[in-house]
Amino acid sequence: MTMADREQITAVDDGVLVLAPAKINLSLLIAGKRPDGFHEIETIMAKINWHDEVLIQPGNKPGIELICKGPHWAPTGKENLVYQAAESLLAASSSTADLKVTLTKNIPAGTGLGSASSDAAATLIGLKHYLHLDIDSQSMVELAAKLGSDVAFFLNGALAFCTGKGEKVKKIDENFDFLTLLILPDVSISTKEVYANYKHNHGVYEKLHARLNGHVKQKRIDLAAKMCANMLQESCFNLAKGLAELKEEVESLDIGSWCLSGSGSAMFCVVKSEDEHRAGDYKRTLEEKIGCKSVIVRNNRW
Repeated sequence: MTMADREQITAVDDGVLVLAPAKINLSLLIAGKRPDGFHEIETIMAKINWHDEVLIQPGNKPGIELICKGPHWAPTGKENLVYQAAESLLAASSSTADLKVTLTKNIPAGTGLGSASSDAAATLIGLKHYLHLDIDSQSMVELAAKLGSDVAFFLNGALAFCTGKGEKVKKIDENFDFLTLLILPDVSISTKEVYANYKHNHGVYEKLHARLNGHVKQKRIDLAAKMCANMLQESCFNLAKGLAELKEEVESLDIGSWCLSGSGSAMFCVVKSEDEHRAGDYKRTLEEKIGCKSVIVRNNRW
């Protein structure tokens, strides 16, 4: 399954349709625990062209009406980040608009692909466009950071180096075109539990940090991705033993190195951008030998 590039915002009848791309973490280092209890991270995040969809239309009832549909479940109440994003932007802009927001959930939650954060960012972007709001980019970033650590990343470019809890975003302007085979185990992982279970190794961090920074300074994002460095992997695999076994199984097929995205459970293997035929062969091999659901995606261009 491949997804062609589409524009992020399109007009649909009386509303706007906004695409919310998933992401993968090409690298994810943990620098240590902060005084506020969160972990300090350093991560290269890349958007991929697999999207949830947020449709914003005039409301038929007062306030915000959120409808969720699609192949994957999402909460329909105020706990959904889409609802929170709409509510926060309306409040910040003193808007009294009544809205009907429909979220089509194509990307499963609990996979480390950032879909809930991306849905929230898409809602902010779409509402600003739909209501013609005069709100500057810094205010948007501040709203995003309050919603969740990864939300600010999804407001801008396709590739970024993110620090802090993930909310400090430094755009990477280099073009890094890639094709990725993504496997989606039928396991939902709690990010909170993975971080709670994490045991820090400062020596490992220092070594990975030195290598990764060298690659970033040389603008060699391809080499950074080849490191396959994710310091949350051990914690994730301790919580879901079957994922460690699955990684061993897929790596025994000699397709390439497999990396965990975020806190899991999705894993990816970067393939050369021109090797679409080979990626298709790999996908068939995975399905025949292991029976694991997989998708082929490319880097998102926006």
